[in-house]
Amino acid sequence: MNPLAAIGRFSVRFRYLIVVAWIVGAVAAGAALPTLNSAVKANNQSFLPSNSPSLQAAKLATPFQPLNSVPVPIVASRSGTQLTVADQAAITRIQAAAQSVASVKSVQLVGVSPDGQAIELRVLANLQGGMNADKTLVDALRSAIATQPVPPGLSVHLAGEVAAGVDSQKASNNAGNRTELFSIIFILALLFLVFRSVLAPILTVLPAIIVFSIAGPLIGEAAQAGLQVSLFTQVLLIVLVLGAGTDYGLFLVFRVREEIQGGLEPKEAVVKAVSRVGETISFSAATVIAALLSLLLASFGIYQSLGVPLAIGIALMLVAGLTLLPALLAIFGRAVFWPSRPKVGPHRFGLWGRVAGHAVERPGLTLGIGVVVFGLLATAALGNKPSGFGNQTPPPASDSAQGNAALAAHFPQAAANPTNLVFKYPTSVWVDPAPLTTLQTQLGHASVFKSLATPLDPNGTTLTPTELSALHARLGPAQALPVIAPPALGVPATTYNAYRAASQLVSTDGRTVMINASLTVGDPQTTAALKQTPAMRTAVTQAARASGATDSGVAGIAPASYDISSVSSSDLRTIIPVAVAIIAVLLALVLRSLLAPLYLIASVILSYLAALGLAVIIFIDLAGDSGLIFFLPFLMFIFLLALGEDYNILVMTRIREEAQDLPLRHAITEALGATGTTITSAGLVLAGTFAVLALSAGSGSSGSQLRAIGVGLALGILMDSFLVRTLLVPSVVALLGRWNWWPSPLSRPEHEAALSAEAPATEDVRQ
Repeated sequence: MNPLAAIGRFSVRFRYLIVVAWIVGAVAAGAALPTLNSAVKANNQSFLPSNSPSLQAAKLATPFQPLNSVPVPIVASRSGTQLTVADQAAITRIQAAAQSVASVKSVQLVGVSPDGQAIELRVLANLQGGMNADKTLVDALRSAIATQPVPPGLSVHLAGEVAAGVDSQKASNNAGNRTELFSIIFILALLFLVFRSVLAPILTVLPAIIVFSIAGPLIGEAAQAGLQVSLFTQVLLIVLVLGAGTDYGLFLVFRVREEIQGGLEPKEAVVKAVSRVGETISFSAATVIAALLSLLLASFGIYQSLGVPLAIGIALMLVAGLTLLPALLAIFGRAVFWPSRPKVGPHRFGLWGRVAGHAVERPGLTLGIGVVVFGLLATAALGNKPSGFGNQTPPPASDSAQGNAALAAHFPQAAANPTNLVFKYPTSVWVDPAPLTTLQTQLGHASVFKSLATPLDPNGTTLTPTELSALHARLGPAQALPVIAPPALGVPATTYNAYRAASQLVSTDGRTVMINASLTVGDPQTTAALKQTPAMRTAVTQAARASGATDSGVAGIAPASYDISSVSSSDLRTIIPVAVAIIAVLLALVLRSLLAPLYLIASVILSYLAALGLAVIIFIDLAGDSGLIFFLPFLMFIFLLALGEDYNILVMTRIREEAQDLPLRHAITEALGATGTTITSAGLVLAGTFAVLALSAGSGSSGSQLRAIGVGLALGILMDSFLVRTLLVPSVVALLGRWNWWPSPLSRPEHEAALSAEAPATEDVRQ
């Protein structure tokens, strides 16, 4: 008994109950479970393994920033004029208002900028709970600031990673909403052209929409139990579920129409379509799920964060494709294809049947031209330069972007976007500041650092070790001191401000020292800065040894980016062979062949390299970008490997089905005539959803990253569906002949001989 036929009969028999159950499930999931957005983390560094050197350095710096305390700078500034007494009073009010916000542990007065035109506050908050907690804090701080009147000309903004991440997430959410809406509109418009009917496009897409409405809350609930979810998981779930779901819908709806044209009644056509195409859909979903679950082997959390959530979406889509869609098709029957009517009659080859016929007549030439063209494109992939390792850059007009700009304009560069050099000492440097002199001298000779904000030179005003120690003994911890030096202290304002700034670089117990460094190569988010990380770590280790430190580390964007790059490259080498092996096994099972999986996977790899090369040409050579987002090659490989095999499975299972009764080259032409439109339509749908992702991406770094992902995957899928599946793969099948099916019975010479003797004349078939 065919289990898929049984599923088809079950879906037809209980069609109304199945539809109601899915709708109720979608409503219940949305009402009872948390949203996917509540689980998103936007900071790449938070996905690093716990033993990464940059995270170890961050732990060493906990006296300045406890691990559960996230700093949010507040910058108040004037443009071109000194701060006034009224400005300082306003800042004091803002500090008190920020202190009253829930989850805020403290609000520190960092100090006045060297030019006297800005003051920085640093909010330390206890944040646990992903982007929802971040957004709650940032919104509350902005509301608290807005309630305090400020003098004309004084600008107050939030700055730093948390605020930037919230603003980037807002832009990404807008992009996600646009992607979802535009993808649905695009898919429906394309399917109206394909089917030339009213209901077929809607019924094809509807299961994917329902699945997405269930998958998001389910993943959000799983995140409550510890599942990590990244910014890209959220957007890619939309694209993958809508794209793959529509693919599975096309596979089934086209086959139902074909069976009706073959003379079956609609309900019988649905059952037979599920029994035949159900295997294709099941193995297609299995290859995608297998490729996604292989990401669990990754060390980098962003890759892990894609695996399980997207696999949940595809698993739900598989169930819906085998139950909900057949139920809908059974309910509406022939009306699905209205106003067109599937005509009962002999099958015609159509455009793709004729294309396949020409390809198999000269398979060697077709394959040779394809390999040369794809190979030339693939060579361009050698020019790829990874980028985008840093944290999210907010949209230019956002509050956090203005805050970061003010921080960079009025404070030393190292304070605005620092690389933190952290050292641990056995005794307090407040008591014995001699190690600070050695430390400053050693690091000053390191060519990788352009400037250093040290306890002895924190803001451009130099302090001697003796002065620093004496000021600490006289004034005590800086956190208790006012921003402006009281005249009664008798301390010059420049010395007072220097001591306050120095106190931000030495822990209260004096045993941990942090130096804020700016890099010789410039922006720490660049690839050049990333490559300087080993030299930075060497310089810090040598300085630690010379000054008597017991531990040291380098924290910040550049070292985190270096660790991300290292972990990402390692994961690529580990996961790709595993994913290839798993999918090869699945292909061998569905095709009953040991040879076919080899060239099918090779074809996907070829199209992947060609698509990557084309992306390099577009974004680096033509658009002038510094490089492709670092995980784009990884995503392209996993997605094209998994989704490309969907089309492989569809065309190869149909060729195998036709080869039971026809000579192989004749079977290829029949199979491509029947599935060519399905494959190219599915390819257009899937590529279109990724293209919509690129077009609807917002501003900021996340928007540019999403555009690269969307364009890269769209190009790969278009080349795969229009050229590889419909031309190159059939050419290989024709060249190998019966050996395609080795060691199954179809590979035996007697089977081929029997079919050749019984085959009808070609002209009789091509009606």
